[in-house]
Amino acid sequence: MVVINYNKRDMKKLIFACAALLLVLNACKRDEYYRDGGLANPNFNGNMLQYLQAKKVPFDTIAKIVKLAGMESTFSNEDFTFFAPDDDVIKRTIGTIRTNGLNNFLFYSGKDTVKTLDQISPLIWKRYLQRYMFKGVNRLKDYQQIDFDVKSVYPGGLYYSLGGNISNIGVTYGTANNIKYIGYRQLVLTYIPDASKPNDNWYINKVSSSDIKPTNGVVHALAFNDLIGGAYFGFNRSDFFNDVYYSGLTPSDSSK
Repeated sequence: MVVINYNKRDMKKLIFACAALLLVLNACKRDEYYRDGGLANPNFNGNMLQYLQAKKVPFDTIAKIVKLAGMESTFSNEDFTFFAPDDDVIKRTIGTIRTNGLNNFLFYSGKDTVKTLDQISPLIWKRYLQRYMFKGVNRLKDYQQIDFDVKSVYPGGLYYSLGGNISNIGVTYGTANNIKYIGYRQLVLTYIPDASKPNDNWYINKVSSSDIKPTNGVVHALAFNDLIGGAYFGFNRSDFFNDVYYSGLTPSDSSK
């Protein structure tokens, strides 16, 4: 058996080394609680439209809608904050005659169903796309804290979208080690359907990746959401369905 003898100086060195290692591990663990874009480089070498086009999963269809809405110049040149819905939102919104989407609504209303996205008016695409667009370049750090259990204390903030609709935008602070508000931070966009009743019927949408920075503006990618609040384009599906119903569909244009 080999016996190793440590003198006091060696013991002190060992204790200091262990303490330093624990500090590093705790710092790494603490950083994991933040969801403000992660450790990856948030900068994208291209404009906002190019970012959406480059990320075919999950934004390929959203990039097409930007084009259909006639907003290519806006997404290429102007500075604004964009809460980007994913392609699944569009897929679920259009749906089929058997699912609870637009085509089901149109079919049972005796109307033609949507075959291609360009059949829907560009004005409608623009109107609902602007519900996700906000003036200014705002990162997670620029928004107030929100706690949905005590909104009177941590209310977030009210913002008008470029479409003139009102939303609450705030940052939730998670719980860590049973201590409130020291855990991860997550940006949340909440659509408010009636400005006269700002505390009613909220459509809550969490952000999966925040602070993505193309050469213009900033992008916050919305998380997948299978609840009604985030599952449909424009949040309130009745608004979108009714606008398409009353405007009617146009013939598909193969050049788009």
